[in-house]
Amino acid sequence: MKAAVVCANEDVRYMDYEEPQVTPGTVKVKVKASGICGSDIPRVLQNGVHFYPIVLGHEFSGDVVEVGEGVTSVKVGDRVSGAPLVPCMKCDDCQKGNFSLCKHYSFIGSRQQGSNADYVVIPEQNAVVYDPCIPYEQAAMFEPSTVALHGVYQNQYQGGGYVAILGGGTIGMFTMQWTKIFGSRKVVVFDISDERLELAKRLGADEVINTTQEDYLEKAMAITENKGYDYVFETAGQVPTLKMAFDVAANKAHVCCIGTPHAEITFTPALWEKMNRKEFYLTGSWMSYSAPFPGKEWKLTAHYFATGQLKFDPGFIYKKMPMSQAQEAFQMYKTPGLVQGKILLMNED
Repeated sequence: MKAAVVCANEDVRYMDYEEPQVTPGTVKVKVKASGICGSDIPRVLQNGVHFYPIVLGHEFSGDVVEVGEGVTSVKVGDRVSGAPLVPCMKCDDCQKGNFSLCKHYSFIGSRQQGSNADYVVIPEQNAVVYDPCIPYEQAAMFEPSTVALHGVYQNQYQGGGYVAILGGGTIGMFTMQWTKIFGSRKVVVFDISDERLELAKRLGADEVINTTQEDYLEKAMAITENKGYDYVFETAGQVPTLKMAFDVAANKAHVCCIGTPHAEITFTPALWEKMNRKEFYLTGSWMSYSAPFPGKEWKLTAHYFATGQLKFDPGFIYKKMPMSQAQEAFQMYKTPGLVQGKILLMNED
C-alpha cells in the first residue's frame, strides 16, 4: 500500500509501506479522509515522534474492508471513524472507566501505525460505526468533537447559564455547539479572527467577541449584566486565553481548560486571587473517553452528526489535499497564521 511516512524531521515521504493485516478482534479500514491534528505538527516539524519511520494520523474515516476472527459489532461495508486511544484495560484508571488517564496505553497515529495511509487496522472497539449520510470529511472530525464533549462533561455542565468559549478553533466550535445542544442562556465565542467569529455565528453562537478590541472585556461582561460567565471553556491553550478565563468567570463558575499550552504560564497574585475570591471551580480535560469504551462522547457525536444538530461547516476545512501531498501540507504550518482550519489528507479511489 501507499502511505505518508515520516522518515525524519520535516521529511514526509509518500511511498510503499507494508500493508497491515487483521488479527483476531481487529478490523481493516480503507481510509478515505485523515485530518492533520495540531499535535501532529511538532511530531513532524520538531522531532516530536516516538520513533522513525512512522505513519501518523488519528482523526480519520473510511470503510471497513475486512474483519478479524471474533469481530461481531462491525461488518465489512460499515463506515467508521476511529477512536485512536488503545488503553491497557487493566490498570486502576481503566478499571474505573478513566481510559484517558491510562499510563500504559498505545495510540493510533503516534505509538502505532496511523491513518495517513491507504489502510489502517484498529481494534474492533475503536471502530465507531456511523450513518452513511455523514460525509467522509465530516466523519474525520469525530475526534475533535468528542474532545470538546468530554470537556463539557468534565466541567459538570448544566444548561441555563452564560457560557464563554475562549478560542474559536475546531475544538472551540464544537464545544460551543455542545453547550447549545444541552441548553444555555447565551453562548459567547471569543477569538482574535473575524473570520473564525463569523464561522461561530453561522454555527449558532449567540454572541461573538473579538479580543483584539480594547474594550472587549467590558463588552463581554455587559452581556452577563456584569456578573460573569457561569461556564468557561478555554480551548486555545494560549497564555492570554488562560488568563482571560480568570477575568470572565462568574462567582462559583466552572472553568475547564481543554486547550494544551505550549508556553510557560505565570500568574500575578492579583489574577490568581480572583479564583480565591470568586470561588470558581477549575479543572482540566484530557482526550475524549468514558465507560463503556470508547464512551458516550463517540456515540453522541455519531447521533448528532446524523441528525444535523451538531453542525459541520465548510469553514472547518482549510484545505483538502491528496495524501501524496502530505509533505507539502505539513510545510504550510511553518508559516504562522497561514492555516486557518483543518487540513484533510484524502485518499483517491
